[in-house]
Amino acid sequence: MGDMFRSEDMALCQLFIQPEAAYASVAELGELGCVQFRDLNGEVSAFQRKFVTEVRRCDELERRIRYVENEMRKDGIEMPKLDEDNEPAAPNPREIIDLEAHLESIETELKELSQNGVNLNMNYNDMSELKAVLENTECFFDDKEIMNLDTNRYIDPNDMAAQQQRGQLGFIAGVIKLEKFFAFERMLWRISRGNIFLKRSDLSGMLTDPETGHPVLKTVFVAFFQGEQLKQRIQKICQAFHAAVYPCPSAHQERVDMLKDVSTRLEDLKMVLNSTADHRNRVLVSASRNMPIWTISIKKMKAIYHTLNMFNMDVSNKCLIGEGWVPLNDFQTVSNALARGSKMVESTIPSFVNVIETNEQPPTFTRTNKFTNGFQNLIDSYGVASYREANPALYTCISFPFLFAVMFGDLGHGMILFLFALYLVLKENTLRKIKGEIFQLFFGGRYIILLMGLFSMYTGFIYNDVFSKSMNIFGSTWMVRYNTTTVTENPYMQMNPKYHVQGVYPMGLDPIWQLADNKIIFLNTYKMKLSIIFGVLHMVFGVCMSLVNYTHFRKRINIIMDFIPQVVFLVLLFGYMVFMMFFKFVKYNGKADELELTPGCAPSILILFINMMLFKHQEPLPGCEEYLFEGQDMLQTVFVIIAVICIPWMLLGKPFYIMCQRKKQPVAHHANGDIENNGQAAAKPAASAGGHGGHGHDDEPMGEVFIQQAIHTIEYVLSTISHTASYLRLWALSLAHAQLSEVLWSMVMQRGLIIPSYAGSVMLFFIFGAWAGLTFGILVLIEGLSAFLHTLRLHWVEFMSKFYEGLGYAFQPFSFKTILNESEE
Repeated sequence: MGDMFRSEDMALCQLFIQPEAAYASVAELGELGCVQFRDLNGEVSAFQRKFVTEVRRCDELERRIRYVENEMRKDGIEMPKLDEDNEPAAPNPREIIDLEAHLESIETELKELSQNGVNLNMNYNDMSELKAVLENTECFFDDKEIMNLDTNRYIDPNDMAAQQQRGQLGFIAGVIKLEKFFAFERMLWRISRGNIFLKRSDLSGMLTDPETGHPVLKTVFVAFFQGEQLKQRIQKICQAFHAAVYPCPSAHQERVDMLKDVSTRLEDLKMVLNSTADHRNRVLVSASRNMPIWTISIKKMKAIYHTLNMFNMDVSNKCLIGEGWVPLNDFQTVSNALARGSKMVESTIPSFVNVIETNEQPPTFTRTNKFTNGFQNLIDSYGVASYREANPALYTCISFPFLFAVMFGDLGHGMILFLFALYLVLKENTLRKIKGEIFQLFFGGRYIILLMGLFSMYTGFIYNDVFSKSMNIFGSTWMVRYNTTTVTENPYMQMNPKYHVQGVYPMGLDPIWQLADNKIIFLNTYKMKLSIIFGVLHMVFGVCMSLVNYTHFRKRINIIMDFIPQVVFLVLLFGYMVFMMFFKFVKYNGKADELELTPGCAPSILILFINMMLFKHQEPLPGCEEYLFEGQDMLQTVFVIIAVICIPWMLLGKPFYIMCQRKKQPVAHHANGDIENNGQAAAKPAASAGGHGGHGHDDEPMGEVFIQQAIHTIEYVLSTISHTASYLRLWALSLAHAQLSEVLWSMVMQRGLIIPSYAGSVMLFFIFGAWAGLTFGILVLIEGLSAFLHTLRLHWVEFMSKFYEGLGYAFQPFSFKTILNESEE
């Protein structure tokens, strides 16, 4: 957890690697994932880099793997999952030659099998359609041979015998899609002027369309005609409508013999198709066993060569030089990885790494674990922290679920959240494999939901609210001292705390408030004051965090000109208001003997605060006092005057200081003609370039310095008021959640509890289901999401704006794990 206080120290390192050890060394660094490499060949195109040939080979291997995976999906073969423990290391470049040959043979074999399968299926479909033609045209002919029908008669003008047979009929048989038949029929009627006799017989089953591969309905047709010219026209129409024409003898015995031959050939084709499919399945199943290993190996190899393309060759072309950001804590790890890479290839010259000085802002790297990762993602969604800036995620681990629980406070609803998150935590190894954007969103924030549910159970216990009902654990400290007649005859009664309260309720809210008519009024005051107290404490903590940043970056002028007036302004106004709340709670008592110390004489904190800001007075009630203590009027006047002085202090102090500092420093003229006002700016250490060093004023004109400081001052002064009011959402959402829960109980669940007899128990079963569904859907999901978003806003705007810049960029190391996870997504 200490690593989350601020981002780690980073160093820009230069790696010197021997060419023969480059592949193995980068592979070791990829497994570790602790170096963010910089591209030293930015001006070189991708096709002119040193390892472009190897990258193309990896692309070709990936193409072949994608082809095999597509073929596996067509046959419904699932690829086995590979555990992280069994994940292969980056392959040796020599192993890729064997893998390349193996994948090429698999691809070639699959292509041949696919082509053979296509040809065999086409033949099978043609034979099936021919069989359907022979079977369905049987009803169109007589059992005896019809001598005047001939499909293959070509009339020769010189043949006198043929001339005598010109009057005989011919026919064409074929298969066409049922959806095209009616247009086909109309076209034949038009070209022949009604001289074609067409008959059809619909096929009962679905046939495969050779063009699309989808099953379609088809019909068998026979067109009777007379004359060679009409025959040619019919054939052209069949070609236009993509109708398949098949030979069909007119003789009955010839059709029978042909049908037997076609059936035999169909059986042979079916056996060949089955054997081809079995062989294809065996090839794919055999390939699927190694497919995950091949995929990961090639992705790792391609990533290594992409990284090596960022390296430069030295002058002698005997060493590869690379640059990258490395966390200082991992510097020795990187050195050891380079040593292992050199040892693996038995290199005689060792590789090494050096730290180089730079003025660039390093990337931000914060180490997280599975618990803190969700909270860090919440902060990074707003903006990545500047380098070495204080990290709000450390405090968000507690403040975020707590502020959520203040709004969501219900013991029952919090328990539902807690149990749901607990299941995700206990089964995380199994549930991690489930894909789905919505589920992964909940799964990634499982520890956030766990703490939100746990804190909601605590605040629900403090509010004494369980599904809008209260628990009577410690009894009640209120005692009814009236007799029965007084209670029954007076519908509206008040109980004086002086006589009806004995002691203090041990913890939380007294359950007797469930019966009180002024319950909402009491909870309004209680929760509203709580929200103001928590809000002011949260903002004061945010301002104090800016002191941590200023101290770390050695910005003493910001401490004097920014932090001190900001914290004084906030504490003297709104911190003083919180003090008055506690003082009023302690001073006034229902059992007090003096009139001015009774609750009736307690002044309104809001009125006191408004009069303090306007320098006004208000006449108290007879026998009461206007202020909480003596000298409060003078003290408030001093506080307001000091707070008003803090505004020009913030507005003008820092710009005037910068102006004086520039006048004291000599103007430095460089040989190239540049002018530098601050000679020490170039000598700043790399640490000052990040974090709050991003708002340096060394090179800005004084006009921009004044404008920027004015914007910051106006923003802080106005936001102090608006942010304090914004924390009232803690009160508003908490009250709304409690009231909605109470309405749902009274309008749904309570109706089922008042039904008498056995029918009531049956109705209660269904009513409870409706109440549970509405409770989970509305009060847990929708209200929980609403409270989550409001809590997120309180952190992003009200808390983090006091000290957080978020102008950095994330550390993105070269890591095989990250690359593989992104490819999966």
